[in-house]
Formats: sequence, C-alpha cells, structure tokens
Amino acid sequence: MLSDIEIAQGAKMLPIAQVAEKLGIDPDGLEFYGKYKAKLSEGLVRELSGRPDGKLILVTAINPTPAGEGKTTTSVGLGQAMEKIGKNAVLALREPSLGPVFGIKGGAAGGGYAQVVPMEDINLHFTGDMHAITAANNLLCAMADNHLQQGNALGIDPRRILFKRCLDMNDRALRDITVGLGGKANGIPREDGFIITVASEIMAILCLAEDLADLKARIARILVGYTYDNKPVYAADLKAEGAMTALLKDALKPNLVQTLENTPVLIHGGPFANIAHGCNSVRATKLALKLGDYCITEAGFGSDLGAEKFFDIKCRYAGLTPSCVVMVATVRALKYNGGVPKAELSAENVEALKKGIVNLKAHVENMHKFGVPVVVAINRFYTDTDAELAVIDSCCRELGVDYALSEVFGKGGEGGVELAQKVVEVIDRCEGCYQFKPVYELDAPLEEKIEKICKTIYGADGVVFSAAASKAIRDITALGYGGLPVCMAKTQYSLSDDPNKLGRPTGFEIHVSEVRLSAGAGFVVALTGSIMTMPGLPKRPSAELIDVDADGNISGLF
Repeated sequence: MLSDIEIAQGAKMLPIAQVAEKLGIDPDGLEFYGKYKAKLSEGLVRELSGRPDGKLILVTAINPTPAGEGKTTTSVGLGQAMEKIGKNAVLALREPSLGPVFGIKGGAAGGGYAQVVPMEDINLHFTGDMHAITAANNLLCAMADNHLQQGNALGIDPRRILFKRCLDMNDRALRDITVGLGGKANGIPREDGFIITVASEIMAILCLAEDLADLKARIARILVGYTYDNKPVYAADLKAEGAMTALLKDALKPNLVQTLENTPVLIHGGPFANIAHGCNSVRATKLALKLGDYCITEAGFGSDLGAEKFFDIKCRYAGLTPSCVVMVATVRALKYNGGVPKAELSAENVEALKKGIVNLKAHVENMHKFGVPVVVAINRFYTDTDAELAVIDSCCRELGVDYALSEVFGKGGEGGVELAQKVVEVIDRCEGCYQFKPVYELDAPLEEKIEKICKTIYGADGVVFSAAASKAIRDITALGYGGLPVCMAKTQYSLSDDPNKLGRPTGFEIHVSEVRLSAGAGFVVALTGSIMTMPGLPKRPSAELIDVDADGNISGLF
C-alpha cells in the first residue's frame, strides 16, 4: 500500500471555492490561502448565526497504545462515509503541532484513504495559526520582562512570573532557562522556561473564544504573575491585550479544507489533551453545526482526557449538546492492554483480548455517565480474526451498545458506510432518551471537582494533593476563581496517573503535584504524574526521514 503522503499527493482536490459551494458559501465568505485552503470570514459567521444546528458527533477512543487506534482516521472516514449514504456532514478537527510531526507521534490529518488534504500544508505551516499563537504568547513575555527593565512600576516579583514562553517544537533544552544575562542592558536576570505552543493558555483561549471581543477579554484576564506584596498581575495590567488580539485577529477564523473525497473539513486550533483541553475551537464546531446536518468532531487521546474535557469544559462554555459518541478501538490495542507485547500483536490471542477489553468497557461506561449514547467503532486490521471479533461482539452486547467494523484506512468512505449507518440510526433512535450532563457542578470546591473526575472517570480510590497544590487551590479560590472547571493534566496511556498501569487499573490514587490558574482560558489545570509541557524529541525523530526534492515535493512526512 502507498504511504500516507503518496496517497495524499495523488488526491484530486477540488478548488476550495467549490468545496465551499457545496456548503452554500459563496466566495465573499472566504479568505483564500492559495487554491486549496481558505479561512471563513467574520461576515459569514454572523450570516450563519440564525441557522438551526445539526447533530453533534464526538469521536473519541480507548487509551492510546503503541499499536495505534486511528481516531482521526476514523473521524475523517466517518465524514466521507456520511456523504456516501447521502448525509450532509462537516468535519471539525484540530490543527497538527510541529512537535509530534517532527517527533514520534505524527501529524493529525488522518491516514490511508481517510485523510484531510493538502496534507503537507496542514501538517506544516498551514495558514499560520500556530505562529500567530506563538507570537502573541511571546509578546506578553517580552512585555513582562520589559516592564521589569523599565523600572517595574507594578512591583512584579521576578521570582513569581508564572507565564512562560512557548515554541511549537519538541525542544527539551528549553524547559528551564535563565533570561536577562549579559549585563544591565540585557534585562533583569530570572529563571524562565518554554512550553510547547499547543499547551499554552493562548491556544486554549483561541479555542474557547466566541468572537474577537471575547478573545480580547480572555487575554486581558491572563494571570502573568504576582507582585512583591502578593497581588496578582494580569495581562491587562501590562496593557498587552490589544496588541496580542491584533496578532490573533486572523488566527481566530476557522480554516476550510477537504478530505480525499472532497468532504468539507474545518481545521482550527489544536490543544493537546494530556496537558491542555484537547479539542478544536468552539468557533469551528459551531460553524460546522450550522453548515451541516451532522458535525463530526474529535477530542484528543482517550475519552478519560479528551472527551471528559470536551464535555466538562467545551460543551459547558459553548452550550453544546452532543448527540452521539463514537468510541474507537482496535483488537490490537485491546490485546496490548491485556499484556501482549507490541511485536506479538499480529498473532491471535483471544485470552489477552478478553483481559484487555476491560479498557473499552471502562471508556464506554464513562461516556454513559455523561448521558450520551455510544457507538463502538472497531478500526479493523487484516490480522484480526473471527474469534477475536466475536469477543468484541460479546462485549458490546453486554454493554448494550451498537458497534461497527471500520475499514476506512484502506477503503476510504466506502469502508465506513456500516459505521455511518449505525451512527445515524443510534442518533435517531436515542433522540430524547438521553439527557447530557457534565460530571461535576461548577459551584463545588476545586478539590471536590478534581476528586469527582478522578473517582468517576479514572476509577481512582482517592486523590493525594501535594502541599504546593493545596496552597495553589487556596490561592486560586481566594482570587475568586474557585468556580472554574478543571483541566486535568495526566498521562494518556492509562486511566491512572501511571502510564504502566494498562487495562482498567484498580486500587490506586491520583497524585496532584501542581495546580495552575488559566484565568483567561477559564479553567484550573491540575497536573498529575510526570507531565511534560515541553516534550523532547525521541532517539530517532521523524524529522530524520523528511526531505524535499528540487521541485519542492516533500517526502517522508508519513
């Protein structure tokens, strides 16, 4: 089979104006970035505001494994399959980060014959949104350091500046740095550090903002640090919000592209789910709901991270009500959860599958706790046997959920027809039968909200807060932000905070080491385990395989 990039480069793309025309958008509603990419204009957003919404479908997954689950591939294939069965569907997905593109995980444009194109553009610079977010973030940092240099009228304590610089790259050497060295003319020396752009509060703000005014107001509320007398310093105190919003003015507009089969896709925003809230922008999702009868979107990593935050943060802020959850799993990944090494996953192992399938059960049961119907999508591999698929069938019957085999990687939309039909059937059958609800109430104390997530979703026995985390919770509450939702920063590989505990672990506690306020984004981040907000490159990064020929053709991207 051809590689992803070879398939993508052979695609017959439509000019983006023709893709927009399928949605009833005329060229005046587009801002073109070449022939195959466009941003949707502010005028179009206002024009569509009165339209009724379509049905919201969230694609999530079991805990990710080295075997791969194919969540984005399933999302794209489902969108293509919807068109095959005569349904008007629009995809709303996240933008890839250069960190995993050049690292180990890869991009976020799907795979095989279920991809979004132009694949190279989407995975690299795209329309410049990531660069704009990085620039706005670092402008605030520069203005904070300049304020120190120019006399420090606010009395900012250099030791208590919380807001860090960012870069859309995996670069461990920048995690902890010292700035302002080289003498008086070069600033005030202090400890600083970088986080990856997708983990920045600016990314979260862009993805949750309703419009430019909301974006500016959220930026103004960013907590930069504290003064010597323990008073908070916000971005508004540095008069930074206007210039930062100006940098983000165009980045706030969703991007329109297409799948290999010319299905419309909005790609906008890309926070990671293990260290941020893991969903594409509110604006893109709301626009997709106006433009299609079905909006298919996804949340990062497993449902314990991405879907929980989608429901408890994004849906709560945006007033969204999901109609269905698609839970992606593979036989291979479930066998891995049952203790089979990656090298042996191609061999039939029914007993390991029976042992590892508890991970799927946990994720499905968790989604039902939110009051949303579930369809299980088994991303099928040629090595899956009838005996193994029978175990899946039995499990889904036991859970009382519909399931479908998905072969979109190798067959495109045609390979997802069964899944699309099942999703539409479940939405129609379950309408009015379920009542969506977040898992915790906002007026509960922060500790209680964290404990509710950990016990209800992860299956933990309890939560252990470090002294620093407990103090931070007291300080955040004293500032008046105790009523915000919680964004858990946790390993994606396990329901627990230990990546080595596979399946459905029991008898564990979640250890919260640090709690941070993201006042602009509108949530409180609770960090568990050893979560890195600036990842590093692996021993053999994907960047070593990427090249470009004399004609500008890229190879080795995936």
